[in-house]
Amino acid sequence: MRSRYSAFAVHDEPYLLRTWAPATRPGGVDFDPDMRWTGLEILGATDGTFFHTAGTVTFAAHYTHRGEAGTMREHSRFEKAGGAWVYVDGDDDTPDRA
Repeated sequence: MRSRYSAFAVHDEPYLLRTWAPATRPGGVDFDPDMRWTGLEILGATDGTFFHTAGTVTFAAHYTHRGEAGTMREHSRFEKAGGAWVYVDGDDDTPDRA
């Protein structure tokens, strides 16, 4: 999760696509040039250890967009594919957008 957040922050599209499950992977990532990611909080996680094949992470990602501060919250699902964890999808838990 932390590495994907960092990849969003620096607009590393190849890494994001490589760590996205093939069944849900988009054709590309549309980065907003006015978005600046400023911090990540992991709020919770389930499973996701060496012994699991799936897990979840709930996080809050802080940002500024055109000078306005905000926070995006998501409950993300991950699965192990070829020995590596990949992002499957997530539910937006942002209070004003949920």
